[in-house]
Amino acid sequence: MSATTHGKTPYYFVPGPSRHPAMAAFGLFWVILGAGQWINGHDWGAWSLLFGLLWWAFVLKQWFGDAIHESEGGLYSDRIDASYRWSMGWFIFSEVMFFAAFFGALFWSRGYTVPTLGSLDNSLLWPNFQGVWPSASPGATGSPAGTVEPFSVMGPWPIPTINTALLLTSGVTLTIAHHALIASHRARAIAFMWLTVLLGVTFLGFQAYEYVHAYHELNLKLTSGVYGSTFFMLTGFHGFHVFVGMLMLLFITLRLMKGHFTPDRHFGFEGAAWYWHFVDVVWLGLYIIIYWF
Repeated sequence: MSATTHGKTPYYFVPGPSRHPAMAAFGLFWVILGAGQWINGHDWGAWSLLFGLLWWAFVLKQWFGDAIHESEGGLYSDRIDASYRWSMGWFIFSEVMFFAAFFGALFWSRGYTVPTLGSLDNSLLWPNFQGVWPSASPGATGSPAGTVEPFSVMGPWPIPTINTALLLTSGVTLTIAHHALIASHRARAIAFMWLTVLLGVTFLGFQAYEYVHAYHELNLKLTSGVYGSTFFMLTGFHGFHVFVGMLMLLFITLRLMKGHFTPDRHFGFEGAAWYWHFVDVVWLGLYIIIYWF
């Protein structure tokens, strides 16, 4: 049923045919093509990637706008609310598996691959290889032939520790905003949401500075052996998730300012909060395993 009956919320709202999935797939094509060509040395790939990302932003603005109009128009019943909750739950579970794969790669490389390559069984294949973690110079862990330049590892102080405090604080401010919305204190909720967004932006700024420091002062790069690749893959993908979560919270804040959401119906807010808390938990794992161990 795709329309209301006698002015009431439909039993289960089913939207009509939409152009958005096809348009999103079109943008994805240019993103994948451009990224693949760019990393293989073709400069035009960067423009293709940029076009695909801008196209995505345009499609998502329209798609989310339609969903907001449907929600504010009273078309979403409790059954739709339950569907959204299950969908968000499974999406976050898929993200858990995503990061579990990269954590698994880190543990496998550190606990099995590197020690195995440095064992006596492989001494003829890699005569000068030292199975220690992390690699900080040629001949240790990744580069008997000197193909990996010397580098220094990233310690937990000060930026990673500051970023940990920022994310933990943002989780607190987000929870305060949530309780304020439930208590119908909209102004308080908006204020703490803006604070949460600001903390997320500050985290990203510190991480960008950390990457510049890693490249130019520590010589730590994506090509710095298995340590460099796992470091940047884990922290980089987490930073991307922080960026996405920050955008979610920003849009939720703007909707709050427009009067959207009520104390008893605000899953858009809750879904973004779930995602942000997930990002916080992942960072705690990264902070302990990457920067301390």
